Amino acid sequence: MKIERVLLLLALGVMLGWGVGATSDPVKIGFVDMEQVLATVERGKAAREELERKGREAQQRLAPMVEQLQAMEKELQSKQFVMSEDAVKTKQLDMVELRNRYENKAKEEEGQFKIEQQRILGPLIEKLETVIKDVGRDNGFSAILRTDTPGLEYRKEALDVTDLVIKTYNGK
Repeated sequence: MKIERVLLLLALGVMLGWGVGATSDPVKIGFVDMEQVLATVERGKAAREELERKGREAQQRLAPMVEQLQAMEKELQSKQFVMSEDAVKTKQLDMVELRNRYENKAKEEEGQFKIEQQRILGPLIEKLETVIKDVGRDNGFSAILRTDTPGLEYRKEALDVTDLVIKTYNGK
């Protein structure tokens, strides 16, 4: 997977170099920090708050199972020496069953959260990508790369266009 991304970046570099050689325009590359943009623009803040709220709700739905499991473990530890062997085994099996139900419910909640995250952030990211393209075109950039892209090890701070993207997004 990393090799594919490195090859993709290498191919982008070759195409960019080839395209630049065909024109007399200087190369102008910018970088944008999408996390910072999402944390700064109003719709991004609202989306983050909504996702945090949904995460808390999911934890609240899981909390009773966690409490029940902790209570069962505490009860077993305190009474295992006075319980019969069959009763201990039954209690352990009940705990395994509850733990499995909890894990399944946690996976279900995680899947639902990812769907909600895509539903909430998807349109926002699409609009941000459009704004980034507009910023690039309007300001004469040859390329604008995302800082969260794998393979990007170094970038010059002067090339960061994150604030320009935020201003442009808020202006629209």
